[in-house]
Amino acid sequence: MKGKSIGKSSAILAGDIGGTKTNLALFDAESWPGPAIAEGTFPSCDYPDLETLVKEFLRGIEYHVHYAGFGVAGPVVNGTAKITNLPWTMDEVGLAQALDLKSVRLINDVLALAHALTLLSEKDLHLLKNGSAFKGGSLAVIAPGTGLGEAFLTWEGIKYQAHPSEGGHSDFAPADSKQSALLDYLRNKYGHVSYERVCSGSGLVNIYDFLKENGYGHEPDWLTEKLALSKDRTPIIVKAAMDEKMPCPLCQETLEIFADVLGAEAGNMALKIVASGGVYLGGGIPPRIIPVLKAGSFLKAFVNKGRMSNLLEKIPVNVILNPKSALLGAAGHAVDQYLRTKAGRS
Repeated sequence: MKGKSIGKSSAILAGDIGGTKTNLALFDAESWPGPAIAEGTFPSCDYPDLETLVKEFLRGIEYHVHYAGFGVAGPVVNGTAKITNLPWTMDEVGLAQALDLKSVRLINDVLALAHALTLLSEKDLHLLKNGSAFKGGSLAVIAPGTGLGEAFLTWEGIKYQAHPSEGGHSDFAPADSKQSALLDYLRNKYGHVSYERVCSGSGLVNIYDFLKENGYGHEPDWLTEKLALSKDRTPIIVKAAMDEKMPCPLCQETLEIFADVLGAEAGNMALKIVASGGVYLGGGIPPRIIPVLKAGSFLKAFVNKGRMSNLLEKIPVNVILNPKSALLGAAGHAVDQYLRTKAGRS
């Protein structure tokens, strides 16, 4: 952890809570947006609950924190959330009491990512597709990582308002005969097949298994050994596909299908909210596969919308590079609560 002693009642606690790691930071609401006063990263599974982790982070720091915002990797319903892949259940009231805070806000991590969009600079983004962003136009966020998260923002006259979405769980629509065979394969395995079953970390593995089991490619012995020793096959498949010296054709085709499906779903979302302000790819996967996304299949699928193709051609697409974007978004959400309370509006 790094930071300095503070004694401000305007200190805001923010967190990006994931199944693997948790990022925490303190910000000064009166100088927002500004750099973190203190920040730290912790292995989530080393702690029995979020309260214990936060108390360790704050230990030794002179602070007067009254407001907190946490982006969590899971759905938030009525102020309660359970982290995917972590045995933590959290609720806003309980956290506020345990941490002696006036207010705690829990939001989905992709919604937190959406809150961060207006805070990002050019260095935080990689332009994937040129376009003409319309000022005040709606913004779409689609984030393939462990799952497939989606969110969007609409212009409310003076600022953008972020909205949650569970669009990643909508029905997967194949675009060609191979994807139709993939749908049949996954339907036999899962029953309902969502975009998340194809366009996520676990989705990459599903595509790979489909191609391998149906004879679309050969798995080399060296890759078989690596996959057998790993609990998470996704990074191995990605690395093997993008190896400059010895790329695996089976893994390359896996990534190509993934990019194709991601492009199609990003285009679907752009149509549903008329994302004339732009589409933003978040999550852990897009920054790692930018060369694949730029190769053609993603961009072709994105604009391939029949009579609406002209609309999609005008929409810019960016990859979010800043790994702390969700943390910034959670902080911004907490700062808004602080400012509303200070102004006497809530």
